[in-house]
Amino acid sequence: MLLPETGAAYSAPLSSSWLSELFSSVYSSGSCGRLTNVFAQTAPEQLKKEGNDAFNAKNYPVAYAKFSEYLKQTNNQDSATAYYCGIAADEVKKYAEAVTFFDIAIQKKFNIGNAYARKALALDAQKKTAEYVATLEEGLKVDPKNKTMVKNYGLHYLKAGLAAQKAGKAEEAEDCFKKVIPLDHKQYKTNALYSLGVLCYNDGANILKKAAPLANSDADKYAAEKEKADGRFKEALDYLEEAAKISPENENVKKMLPQVKAVMK
Repeated sequence: MLLPETGAAYSAPLSSSWLSELFSSVYSSGSCGRLTNVFAQTAPEQLKKEGNDAFNAKNYPVAYAKFSEYLKQTNNQDSATAYYCGIAADEVKKYAEAVTFFDIAIQKKFNIGNAYARKALALDAQKKTAEYVATLEEGLKVDPKNKTMVKNYGLHYLKAGLAAQKAGKAEEAEDCFKKVIPLDHKQYKTNALYSLGVLCYNDGANILKKAAPLANSDADKYAAEKEKADGRFKEALDYLEEAAKISPENENVKKMLPQVKAVMK
């Protein structure tokens, strides 16, 4: 309890009757509620201070405990502390809790790009791939130049495209590579365009190979298949020429372009 201030120090022990009078005056005057409110207002700020100190010292378990209790007491109103609580939660591998706190930051638009990026990483740590990708897509709409999200989104779809290509799922691979093209990332965009060029070229070559027996037996059907193949070769050329504009130094693109042009003659 807060004791009243006196002008001079007084070392004599307090009598029980004096204490009784004090308690009596507090309850009778309705001051109890006000004293309780003082503690309620002070305690959260102390938690926040201790959380900040722990966070700055990289003592993330303590930072998480202090921040989360502070946010609980203040009804999650402090968006900045929610963001840093999410980081602390992530550091102590409380990934589900980290997502919750980053969501608070996102809702209140605090450091929103990085909040999305960190939320995505916390979802990835839980192997929630679909939610991870959806969060990156949502975040990139808000902050399309966020380097972390651009890198993670591009890398995800480049890997997925290569895996689909290796498994013989050409259409799925093509869809994956196309998702990388809009990103503001020279290397990833070049790789995606090159991969699309190779996919289209290979598809055209396969169409021609299958159609070859028709050249002498069904000229019309062969011509129709050759037109399809030429269409794919043209797509390959367009992708590779765009890649060459972005990265003229890329050796793979420089080698592939003449090959595509030769088959189109």
